[in-house]
Amino acid sequence: MVTRLKPYNPSASDLEADWHVIDADDQVLGRLTTKIAILLMGKHKPEYVPHLLSGDFVVVINADKVKITGNKATQKEYLRHSQYPGNLKRISYEMMRERHPDRIVQHSVKGMLPKTKLGARMLSRLKIYAGPEHPHEAQIKGAEKARSTKGDA
Repeated sequence: MVTRLKPYNPSASDLEADWHVIDADDQVLGRLTTKIAILLMGKHKPEYVPHLLSGDFVVVINADKVKITGNKATQKEYLRHSQYPGNLKRISYEMMRERHPDRIVQHSVKGMLPKTKLGARMLSRLKIYAGPEHPHEAQIKGAEKARSTKGDA
């Protein structure tokens, strides 16, 4: 006799989002953003399913202090195009770090997420701040409190 196990397929109401704070001070950009992408997708959870928003919220602080290796500081460029002929804009890494240090981390994480509507919703759960201050302290404390009461039950 063959016993068949039904696979576990959670519904959207079964999934709960947690909050994580990551300090980017002196961390290498690529290694940091892979950790962030895994948290946003929810691959660290046992109830991960690729077709649902099963990831967590991530708050990144000190994004202006992230490190890169090799010659990327002088060679890396960020490109954008307005779809008009001859309108390719090139922004160097140093310029981006001066003007918008949070976009460096966001651009890197965006490339690691799915290129779908679900990936856009995952990216909206990422909060990046250049300095050590952030306005999400209440959500983080609430998530810790819910985690501690859930563990007691």
